[in-house]
Amino acid sequence: MDIASRPAEPAQNPQIADAAPAPQAPPVIRREDYLPPAWLVPEIALDFALGLDATTVVSRLSVRRNPAGNGAQTLRLNGDQISPVAVHVDGEAINDWRMDGPDLLIELSGEAHEVRVETALVPSGNSQLMGLYASNGMLCTQCEAEGFRRITFFPDRPDVLSTYSVRMAGAKATFPILLANGNCTAQGEGENGTHWAEWHDPWPKPSYLFALVAGELIANHATFTTMGGRTVDLNVWVRPGDEGRTQHALDSLIASMKWDEETFGREYDLDLFNIVAVSDFNMGAMENKGLNVFNTRYVLADPETATDADYDAIEGVIGHEYFHNWSGNRITCRDWFQLSLKEGFTVLRDQLFSAAMGSEPVKRIEDVRVLRIAQFPEDSGPLAHPIRPDSYQEISNFYTATVYNKGAEVIRMMRTMAGEERFRQGTDLYFERHDGEAATCEDFVKAIEDGAGLDLTQFRLWYSQAGTPQVSASLKVENGTAVLSLRQSVPATPGQPEKQPMPIPLRVALFDRASGTHGGESLIVLDKAEDSFTFDGAGHDPILSINRGFSAPVSIEMARPDADLVFLAAHDDDPFARYEAMQSLVVQHLVAAVGSGLNEAQREAGREAIGEAFGAIVTDPELDDLMRGELLLLPAESYLAEQLLVSDPGAIHAEREGLKAWLGRKLGGELRALHDRVSAVPYSREAAARGARKVKTQALVYIAAGDPAEGARRGYAQYQAASCMTDRQGALMVLASLDCPERELALADFLARYEGNALVIDKWFSLQAGSLHPRVLDHIKALASHPEFRMSNPNRVRSLYMAAAMNPVAFHDPDGEGYRMIGDLIRRLDPINPQTAARFVASLGRWRRVEPQRAALMRAELERIAAQADLSRDVREQVTKSLG
Repeated sequence: MDIASRPAEPAQNPQIADAAPAPQAPPVIRREDYLPPAWLVPEIALDFALGLDATTVVSRLSVRRNPAGNGAQTLRLNGDQISPVAVHVDGEAINDWRMDGPDLLIELSGEAHEVRVETALVPSGNSQLMGLYASNGMLCTQCEAEGFRRITFFPDRPDVLSTYSVRMAGAKATFPILLANGNCTAQGEGENGTHWAEWHDPWPKPSYLFALVAGELIANHATFTTMGGRTVDLNVWVRPGDEGRTQHALDSLIASMKWDEETFGREYDLDLFNIVAVSDFNMGAMENKGLNVFNTRYVLADPETATDADYDAIEGVIGHEYFHNWSGNRITCRDWFQLSLKEGFTVLRDQLFSAAMGSEPVKRIEDVRVLRIAQFPEDSGPLAHPIRPDSYQEISNFYTATVYNKGAEVIRMMRTMAGEERFRQGTDLYFERHDGEAATCEDFVKAIEDGAGLDLTQFRLWYSQAGTPQVSASLKVENGTAVLSLRQSVPATPGQPEKQPMPIPLRVALFDRASGTHGGESLIVLDKAEDSFTFDGAGHDPILSINRGFSAPVSIEMARPDADLVFLAAHDDDPFARYEAMQSLVVQHLVAAVGSGLNEAQREAGREAIGEAFGAIVTDPELDDLMRGELLLLPAESYLAEQLLVSDPGAIHAEREGLKAWLGRKLGGELRALHDRVSAVPYSREAAARGARKVKTQALVYIAAGDPAEGARRGYAQYQAASCMTDRQGALMVLASLDCPERELALADFLARYEGNALVIDKWFSLQAGSLHPRVLDHIKALASHPEFRMSNPNRVRSLYMAAAMNPVAFHDPDGEGYRMIGDLIRRLDPINPQTAARFVASLGRWRRVEPQRAALMRAELERIAAQADLSRDVREQVTKSLG
């Protein structure tokens, strides 16, 4: 059933059926209904009289009839919770304008006009954090996807591109720094303690890229000289006192600019690039042209307050937003259905950048792990959609792992099939063809097709079909010739019951069992429902390494004896394939234990095979610690659940924790020796030291699982001796799950030590909400009433409740208390910040894949949410689809 085009009626719980009248479904927006805008706005001038409690906006729009439009005389200017104070056309006040819902409609004859509209805003009352809002005494904006219409009336769609001129005036004491897109062209003093600044962005852009920031800020400054000789002033703006934690962000920006020139030939095009850190922000960051606005968590870092993972995330997000300057700004989306055009491509670019800056194998494993934890469940659930969706009710709901992460994998497959050089030829052609345009996903695919010399006709199915393809594989060998037989299927998803075969590029190698080597890697493309591939000189009994480097975002199904997986975990020269062998060995054992059940002899045999492989990894002197840390990670419980049609979260958790404890006891001596060795490595940002810190916490996890008393002793010692946040947070994570005195001592010290540092206190909340402590639900309830908890701050909400929703112990409590907790949060948060509230619905929407008792409790919670009056479009769409 096409849920988007025919929204399902919410199922009703008899006890609450009369709680509210049946809500009216929001209108459905369809990709096939796209029409060019009737009017264009080549230029817009904005004049802001700034105030935290009252801001006046005067917009002057130079409108021109679109030759490609439908000829309508009505100019539709989108609005959202704003009203016009005055409307002028060509300098004359008019009164014959009318409202159509939130939109302002003006009848215009002729070909071109100037439209002037005045609006009044209350930034301090904007809890949605969309449009112009106040954050800790400063003003800032967030306009993607449809926030600009909360500032002024405008055709707020990505295919209306305008050059922007902005004038801002306000109290100098309150707003000493005034920033907007582009370059600052003039500034001066006003009357009564005010001042003003004028900004101009010469590059046409859609309204979602508009940005304004005003407040008390201080900058870390540098310059960058582009390959064309342009000197660019770079600034990272933060609150006074935070400037000492901005150098990594600034260094990451410079590295991003250099890498993009060298790898994609893209040069920056303004004289100024500003980054501003904001503490109240729904997103991670926003790529507004020349003025990137960031969540503080992706800017501020020093060893005392940021982990190695935080450093990596800052580098990646800084790169991501900078790369958008070309893949998103210079070329933007024709409509929001094309979101993956900019996001999927830019995620791939930031992944390649991070890989170049650090360990390429480790980065690839990290990216795949995120895909499997976040996107695979999306693909198999009620919210499944293609990377280019066909319809939506609320666009903010399509900022998903499918659009971003799977979108990146789809483009990576094109790169794999073309090769790096020909792929670069395709991207060069894309930038050349569509610079300054609002383009489509088809435009991108066509440019790669033409530039790289590929036939991507069938490949386009990856853009239109949802679901994770499943590839079954079998290998037969006769007289030294190996025949690899493959079969693909794409499971049914909402609105798409039947799928066509898609091209699936698979990197494969056949290992000789005796020598531990292979004769070379091959790239094969499965583009039929079934096909076979022949390899000569395969030897007598080769071992298959398949989907090396995760060359395709698919699930491989292949019966393998444990011995083959242990061999690949020890000998495969492709780091991802080695990691995959380890994961498959564990997944195969745990799924069998949870699904059909294993007797004690079978369970012990499976654990022994895993123990042999893990023991080799723990002690391998040739293995670098960054990679060792990845290989020691057990598969996430959410990924294990994906391997079962219907899962029992309690059984999965018990089996996984049982294996962890067994490994901790089996390898106790080796793990303690490893922990001792890496604990002696001094702090630095070099790869070896970062690897040591990564392994240190992984070893501690297993030690604590096998011997809680020893884990508590070592954990507290690591906490006390920590010279950086990575070690301190790792120790506290382990202690938070233990029922021991050291837990309370460390948690109290952490809170006192970092009082006033919001980002670090977020960690304090998250570590407790994500712990495996038997009383974790009680802890979460207490934290929700803690003086440091604020429902108005998205970071704080996510730190507590998203950690809880991802915690199998808390969320899947057999009595349904975890489900009620998340349902109550959604109902409370929706009137304040619907965009953030909607992000929590998906956790409840997985009810069909959970055992019946828990499924009923999850569904009942969704029904309670659906029965609430005045739900936002964001939440209602997610809940309706999850129930339908």
